[in-house]
Amino acid sequence: MTAKTFQPVPLAQETRAALPTPEAAFHLNRAPQTLRLWSMRNDGPVKCLRVGGRLAWPVADIKRLMGVSA
Repeated sequence: MTAKTFQPVPLAQETRAALPTPEAAFHLNRAPQTLRLWSMRNDGPVKCLRVGGRLAWPVADIKRLMGVSA
């Protein structure tokens, strides 16, 4: 099985409310597994949402953390 690839959108231009783990990890400059650990431990700088058994990371929180204006 191959990983799903994506074309990153600049964070300032992102229009979605939440991102899947690989895209959020890209913008946060972290490994996807780090974000999964944050969700499991509930101790990361960005709190995830669980949607249908999947993790979603709020864009507004990522922008705030990275200092990107909305």
